[in-house]
Amino acid sequence: MSRMIYLTYADQPSGVYSSQVCDVVNFLNDNLHADIRLVAFVSLRNFFETKKRIQSEVKDAIILPMIPKANYWKCSLPLLLIICLLTRTKSILARGVLACNLALLCRKAGFIKKAGYDGRGAIAAEWSEYDVVPYPNLKITIHHLEKNAALNPDFRISVSEKLVEYWKERFSYQDDKHVVIPCLVNSSFKFQQLSKEEKTAIRQKHGIHPDAFVLVYSGSVSGWQSFGLVKQTLRPLLKESENAALLFLSPPDKHIEEMQKELPERIFRAWVKHDEVTPLLSACDYGVLIRESSVTNRVASPTKFAEYLGAGLPVIISAGIGDYADFVRNNRCGIVLEEGQSISAAALTRFPAEEMASLVQRFFTKESQVESYRKVLSALR
Repeated sequence: MSRMIYLTYADQPSGVYSSQVCDVVNFLNDNLHADIRLVAFVSLRNFFETKKRIQSEVKDAIILPMIPKANYWKCSLPLLLIICLLTRTKSILARGVLACNLALLCRKAGFIKKAGYDGRGAIAAEWSEYDVVPYPNLKITIHHLEKNAALNPDFRISVSEKLVEYWKERFSYQDDKHVVIPCLVNSSFKFQQLSKEEKTAIRQKHGIHPDAFVLVYSGSVSGWQSFGLVKQTLRPLLKESENAALLFLSPPDKHIEEMQKELPERIFRAWVKHDEVTPLLSACDYGVLIRESSVTNRVASPTKFAEYLGAGLPVIISAGIGDYADFVRNNRCGIVLEEGQSISAAALTRFPAEEMASLVQRFFTKESQVESYRKVLSALR
């Protein structure tokens, strides 16, 4: 079996990187004998700390410095070509548009035989809708780079069926050389149901009444997270029901502070260590995944969806988020909100936590996607 590289570019260590990159590489090597090596181009800022963090999870990962600023992405090509030679790599599976374009240049130069694209979203749309990249020149070319990534690899991973539809509509993708693998939970996932006493203790630690009906919003409050829409949708419920509470599992933010001033006994915020996140989620009643109807959100696979279910929570979700509104309807695991719809207290019912978590075992673990991973590895050998 030939060696393969899993390539990331400009991705920094985070919870998402740990579960969607490091854990994937380890799973493929340990369970499917993939002989795949993680190669990560990262920022020069805090380079050695970043290298240490990634290699603590993937011991043989090769961590390389980027030329500062993402619009100089091509400058990383010579170093990548050297790595391909030294590791005798035959193929590259690249996460994201810029990494994929580097892989395609390696293939064009004859240093590898096959290149694969791990597509994480509608990147050109995201950059346009949410202004996430401060490089005007790169914004101009990103459409063509994404088109190249969608059309020219030997095989593709998409995080959603909606993203495949986006490739078809925007880039005239007509092939069937792809699989859909959503954002998955970490391989260490194991559902642990809390007792009533444990839930009460966790709630009291954060000042939340033991009998409150708690909705939890986990994540940042910027850009595609659509915080304004979250406020607009949930404020009527919080004013209607004295028993309803909203917990933000987020860093400090002025928007949250404004809501706390308006409803001080109903709005809470916590920012906890990684190992405290799941127990805190499990002490709540619903996960909140409300986002505006943008192209970015319509093709997305939010990591929080599986995290909520894995903690035993049903999900309140906007109708236009990726494949997941249909998933919620089909599997009866939450509430789907149409655009402009708010939610009433009468609509909130309790769901068996173990049934929510069982959906994760069936659809959102690495093991549940083994056959799709096999297809990827087979196509890129």
